[in-house]
Amino acid sequence: MNEVIGRCPVCSEKMVVTRLECPQCGTAIEGKFELCKFCYLSKEQRDFLELFIRTRGNIREMEKELGLSYPTIKNKLDNLIAALGYKVEKGPRVDKKE
Repeated sequence: MNEVIGRCPVCSEKMVVTRLECPQCGTAIEGKFELCKFCYLSKEQRDFLELFIRTRGNIREMEKELGLSYPTIKNKLDNLIAALGYKVEKGPRVDKKE
């Protein structure tokens, strides 16, 4: 089965689901249904979020898994937070100590 896409591949606007169907009994419901906010994330963002959860938010582990620097991981995390509709706090930058 194909995965639902959250954004239109032509104009990038949010998609809506118009039909839900039970694969077991065939019951179908039609209308306009909004997807959850995670469905609107890009595949890259969902993969990053999954890794964040799997590593329990341990950025050092994420650095190892992705082969990326601490500032890059933090930037991706800030972008993910913003994509989910939350305010990203931009305080004084604290660099990771080696």
